[in-house]
Amino acid sequence: MQPATINERREGASPHPIAELLACPAAVGNMLNAAAECIEFEPGEVVFHQNDMCRGLYVVIAGQLLRKTARLDARFALGMVRAGEVVELASMLGDVRHTYTLVAQSQGTLMRLPNEALLRAFHLYAPLRMQLLEELAREVSRAYGMCCATRIAGMRRRAAGGGEA
Repeated sequence: MQPATINERREGASPHPIAELLACPAAVGNMLNAAAECIEFEPGEVVFHQNDMCRGLYVVIAGQLLRKTARLDARFALGMVRAGEVVELASMLGDVRHTYTLVAQSQGTLMRLPNEALLRAFHLYAPLRMQLLEELAREVSRAYGMCCATRIAGMRRRAAGGGEA
């Protein structure tokens, strides 16, 4: 993985301005743009490891990544991350460690907004923290809905196959 300035990689991706992406005033967005770090990745590269300290909020510019986790003695794939998605909202807002490992599945680029810059942005524009918390709540709600739908579909398959529901 190679950190680079945000301007070095613009030709392959057309990211939205940070102010638009995070719905914050242009001055706050400009400050975040100046602090943003662009990270290029290749297939198989690990962007961050489970249990490492979270260093910021990640926005996928291009490429695909896979969330993987280890719990007890089992390993799980948590799902794909694609361009336009925000990664590690919960860890950044909670100022905690990563709860999964992020592994590149293709070549691509992501942008990291460092914790320090985000804390300055929260100070300059207090509603930003609440907006990110609201997005986290929507993310959890979507994940819960998908979990329930998957479970119901599994019960229907077992019932249709002659098993118990």
